[in-house]
Amino acid sequence: MHKMKIVVPQDMAFYPDQIKRLKSLGETTFYEDIPTPEQWLERCKDADIICTGEVGMETKSYELKNKYFSLPMVGTAWLDLPRLKAGGNSLSNSPGCNKEAVSEWIIGMMIYLMRNFDHLIRITNTPKEKIFKTSPGLAGKNITILGKGNIGSTVGKICEALSMNVTYFQRGDDLLKKVKDADVVVSCLKAEGSTKNLLDTSFFNSLKKGSYFITITASSVYDIDAMFEALDKGILAGAADDSAGMPVAEADNPYYLKLVSHPKVVTTPHVAYNTEATARKANDIMIDNVENWIKGTPINIVI
Repeated sequence: MHKMKIVVPQDMAFYPDQIKRLKSLGETTFYEDIPTPEQWLERCKDADIICTGEVGMETKSYELKNKYFSLPMVGTAWLDLPRLKAGGNSLSNSPGCNKEAVSEWIIGMMIYLMRNFDHLIRITNTPKEKIFKTSPGLAGKNITILGKGNIGSTVGKICEALSMNVTYFQRGDDLLKKVKDADVVVSCLKAEGSTKNLLDTSFFNSLKKGSYFITITASSVYDIDAMFEALDKGILAGAADDSAGMPVAEADNPYYLKLVSHPKVVTTPHVAYNTEATARKANDIMIDNVENWIKGTPINIVI
């Protein structure tokens, strides 16, 4: 029986037990650096199974044929999936790996904005009347969560525990009707055909005056200029955005810098997922994918 050749072409921060487990599944080669795209391709060309992040995969995977890729992440919008599939390749992702971390980010941003912490932290000479101004808070407020997947449903459970009134927008619902009474709207929508440009000017204009918008979704889902206009008009009191329309941690990316430029937007450089728990869980699921692929019972298949 052919022993599968598995390659990890870049540093994936595996725990010792994960290394041991992956080695038990086949002839495994690990690399502990971050390769150039060309190095990534060279490392992968003789493998049957490739466990990888974005480096190299984003540009060079289309030159490979009949490979199985397992990714330690959820989003795959950065890949040309039809082109990858045309080469006889298959791919699995790791759904749910980041739901706790991203939910933490969403709740943290919501509290930061709706308790006026953006105006109160480290103040020294602010007038007392501004300090004593009552914050909106979360309890009793209406929240509409766009999408009820792993992250959306987790956020909803936390918000219910904080005495918020939770509703969800799902496929087939009337979007504008769902959000018209919301004090806060959280977008957890997947970047796909049905959501492209869904959150446009009419969406932002339909929001409740003084509401908040929090998003962890790709820039293809919403109109950043329409969001800015809603903030400038006072329709939105504030917004938080994890800059999911760009690669991770590119703090000099033009998209990120545009978000940073608006004083009412709290933004981070696509790092909402980044916790120890996510790193552990993402790699575990990635290895689960490999194990089930070898058994002939593939899971989390994207293509």
